[in-house]
Amino acid sequence: MKLKNSYFYTIRENVKDEDSTSGNLLVRAGMIKKSSSGVYMYMPMGLKILQNIQNIIREEMNKANAQEVLMPSLIPEEVYEASGRRKGFGSSMFSLKDRFDKPFVLGPTHEELFAVAAAMKIRSYKDLPFNLYQFQNKFRDEPRPRFGLIRVREFIMKDAYSFDTNEEGLNTSYQKMFEAYQSSFDRMKLNYTIVKADTGIMGGLLSEEFQALSPIGEDTLVICDHCHYSCNLEIAECLDNAEKLDEESKTLSLVHTPNVGTIKDVASFLQIPEEKFVKTLIYKIDGVPMAFMVRGDRELNEVKIQKLLSATTVELADTFTVETVSKAAVGFAGPINSTIDVIMDNEIKHMSNFIVGANQTDHHYINVNLNDFKAKMVADIRLIQEGDPCSKCNHPVHFEKGIEIGNTFKLGTKYAKAMDLLYLDQNNQLQEVWMGSYGIGPGRCMAALAEQYNDDKGLLWPMNIAPYKVGIVIINMKDELQVKTGEKLYKTLTDLGIDTILDDRDERAGVKFNDFDLIGTPIKLTVGKALLNQEVEIKLRTASESQNIPLDQCIDYLKTLIAENE
Repeated sequence: MKLKNSYFYTIRENVKDEDSTSGNLLVRAGMIKKSSSGVYMYMPMGLKILQNIQNIIREEMNKANAQEVLMPSLIPEEVYEASGRRKGFGSSMFSLKDRFDKPFVLGPTHEELFAVAAAMKIRSYKDLPFNLYQFQNKFRDEPRPRFGLIRVREFIMKDAYSFDTNEEGLNTSYQKMFEAYQSSFDRMKLNYTIVKADTGIMGGLLSEEFQALSPIGEDTLVICDHCHYSCNLEIAECLDNAEKLDEESKTLSLVHTPNVGTIKDVASFLQIPEEKFVKTLIYKIDGVPMAFMVRGDRELNEVKIQKLLSATTVELADTFTVETVSKAAVGFAGPINSTIDVIMDNEIKHMSNFIVGANQTDHHYINVNLNDFKAKMVADIRLIQEGDPCSKCNHPVHFEKGIEIGNTFKLGTKYAKAMDLLYLDQNNQLQEVWMGSYGIGPGRCMAALAEQYNDDKGLLWPMNIAPYKVGIVIINMKDELQVKTGEKLYKTLTDLGIDTILDDRDERAGVKFNDFDLIGTPIKLTVGKALLNQEVEIKLRTASESQNIPLDQCIDYLKTLIAENE
């Protein structure tokens, strides 16, 4: 691409309405532009990067014998009602009606339509297995879009779906996709880890996430360096291996604790450490109030609660509900004489003489023991904390932040049951098809790369991701020899199939250099004063110094440099 008569611009200053490094740099580099909250335009160079990422993914999918299709974004709402997922998506799904008043949605994901497509082929076990995939826009009405391309309302997703006769076949297909994902992210040069995750609204038997490590990642990853265990914080298991302290039970007492509603306030008032407190939190589980007990310095894990109780909705109770069921102000709920079911974290069964709310405003019970109240259930319902023992090897875990760039699901027969996706087996009996679902967000990959590859000058794209591998700068556009040489080098590289950008604008050299640094061109070739010695200046974006290379050797030198850095 020659810049002089092309659509090309950069922004010198930081962008005010971008809250991430990647969003800021991609907008400044003229690669994306926000059109509304959580919705972006991809400009020519940004689209080229996106296509480079998609091409890597497409190549790996094709190697795994998956076939590409394209599904519609506009989908009849009844499709999601048939699978039972319409309620689960709730207000995050964009809904509309056509002129005949028929309800439609903008597809947030496409499991249902792929099941419909699969049913067109599947009759017997001989029709399986196979795998279909697409690159398609998805729509989710995020309440708080942020971090540029990381959390948006409209995004491109590569989603794939495998279809098998049984669980063994699913496991084989799943492994193929898993390896294709690893190859894709390795080729992109992403720094990532793989963690076990919650299946969420997708459902199924297993979910694993590919997480690009980044300080701005929205997901917290639990990692053990000793046994290499990794897991999303949402589902990380907390070991029930605490030793019960040999402490004599004391007499239960009601104490007046005026104007203190938080654990920290009560601890300060009573001069007792926070770990001696047990907080009772009131939640609505599918609309029904329930009480959950965790140690005062712990946090409740809502995902664990949802799975434990097979609940559709888990939400913190409102003030009116809390005050109604506890008969006290917020902050004073407790398990003793509770009018609702109580579920206790397994850590509490090792405690004695602890403090709880008294279900009376401005009062707490001290010296509480397990025989002072009744818990309906004892289970692991807390969030793991840094330093807690690993559930696999007992060594302490630590946390990392990650951007979810891909996920894989073993769906099992969930969608086959909902969508009547059946086949005839060898005994002429109808059986349900086993499905897998596999997603990659190319836009998120682009943002994650921008987060991981940048410096104070701009972006630092890996060679096979960059929109252009070589950027040629002509220092003086009035120098006929420089212009002629730059044009010739540009044509030669382009003819060789090397993506090259030629800066032939009537701008100062400093402006050209700054723009190439900002957009992250991996190799900069400068045609300037060195040409008097039949040399050009070549510099890697990641190198501190440039090198003068004889003009007649520069093409071979560039080919070698590109090959070494791909």
